[in-house]
Amino acid sequence: MKNFLFIVSVLFVIALSSTSCKKNKLLTDSSAKVDFSADSVLFDTVFTQAGSTTRQIRVINNHDERINISSINVRSGSASPFFLNVDGSPGRSFSDIEIAGHDSVFIFIQVNVNPNNSNSPLIITDAIDFSVNGNTQSVHLEAWGQDAYYHKPTNAIKFVNGGYLPYTLIAPGTNTTVTWINDKPHVIYGWLVVDSSQTLIIDPGVKVHFHQNAGMWVYRYGTLKVQGTQGNEVVFQGDRLEPFMQDEPGQWDRIWINEGSINNSINYAIIKNGFIGVQTELLFGNFSEPRRLKITNTKIQNMKKWGMYNLAFNVSGGNNVFSNCKEYCLAMVAGGNCTFIHSTFANFWTKDGRSTPCVHIDNHAGTQQIPMDTCYFGNCIIDGNSGGNELELDIITTATFTPKHKFSYSFIRTNINMTASPTVFINCNPNGTTSAFNDPAIYKFDLGTNSGALNLPNNATTTGDASIFPIDIMGNTRLVTQPDAGAYEK
Repeated sequence: MKNFLFIVSVLFVIALSSTSCKKNKLLTDSSAKVDFSADSVLFDTVFTQAGSTTRQIRVINNHDERINISSINVRSGSASPFFLNVDGSPGRSFSDIEIAGHDSVFIFIQVNVNPNNSNSPLIITDAIDFSVNGNTQSVHLEAWGQDAYYHKPTNAIKFVNGGYLPYTLIAPGTNTTVTWINDKPHVIYGWLVVDSSQTLIIDPGVKVHFHQNAGMWVYRYGTLKVQGTQGNEVVFQGDRLEPFMQDEPGQWDRIWINEGSINNSINYAIIKNGFIGVQTELLFGNFSEPRRLKITNTKIQNMKKWGMYNLAFNVSGGNNVFSNCKEYCLAMVAGGNCTFIHSTFANFWTKDGRSTPCVHIDNHAGTQQIPMDTCYFGNCIIDGNSGGNELELDIITTATFTPKHKFSYSFIRTNINMTASPTVFINCNPNGTTSAFNDPAIYKFDLGTNSGALNLPNNATTTGDASIFPIDIMGNTRLVTQPDAGAYEK
């Protein structure tokens, strides 16, 4: 019995000694990393905390042995608004922080911003970098840097392929009308959805900023009314406000409008630096449903793909400038109805190669012809820097549907033989071969003195173009009998 107790005691001492040695051993293998209680930290209450607030994370060692963090640094260093307290020590840079096996340390993170400073970024981002056994691990930091309305996803549509679309509604419930007044900016993460029977009204001067890949979706039977005014336009753009991002395309996704509503309207808006400016689409394939958008006095520019993409939708407008896009400034596909008066379509994209014309129009999906009851461009400009054709027509004719497409008193840069189609091209390009814009590189599409788009006769007897838009996009009065083509009257 005494021998048994002696052996047990010896084994206990050996086990205790082994455990103690193991805990005291420093783990240096490159595969050993630390874990975090969160891999990102959002400061969304800065404005209720007088510009300053604090969050915390835990850095966890889930190994049996000790682990050493060689360095902890706020990535932007002393310029960062983020400040740390690591295990009781304040700063932005730390070295040789050791964590015992199955233990952790707290890191308190503070951000200081002035929410009333309009020069601050809307969203401030940074990171904490951890160097552990030759590895760099990071925790991302994000703070809202201005007093704004922030719309973050509360739901997600999950797809069969495992992907998802994060979204939030403009307001809970149906039959809701929401008005955005011009008191502070709106910042959208994910997709902001105007649901069926909902209406979003945007007042003059409102600034709408989209985070990366974010967009606005006017779903079936929803309604969007953008009510800008001349000099007080509604602006849709990305949320990066740094000077080097002011002309960077592809910062957000698109404004996407489905069928079901007859009252969608966009007036005096500037839509820029996205992937697609406006996408109007017959999503569910029911041609009997209303699907209308009126777009006027609006600039769509610097899009990574298309300025406006219209699939079997009914769009009308005037005094618009769609310019400088990677592919089409306007793509009208699969029929629909399209009427543009005194609008400028000008593609002078120079950021990389462009292989598509400025404007594309077709009336079919494969071999199936789609009704195109109206496709009319009156007193418009279609131009670009491709050196060749800026209008692409892919029109098929069958006995079932006769396409009705016409361009009158417009300046069009094209290699199409317009004289061979006098019922399609009516009195186009009578004054010269160049549109002579002021400065396309900086989106100045008013006309120079040598422009061939000046003083084109107006087809007022049949279309009433000048009487429809007697004032140009800048508020100048047009000549009734010989107005300039495009959105600007010189």
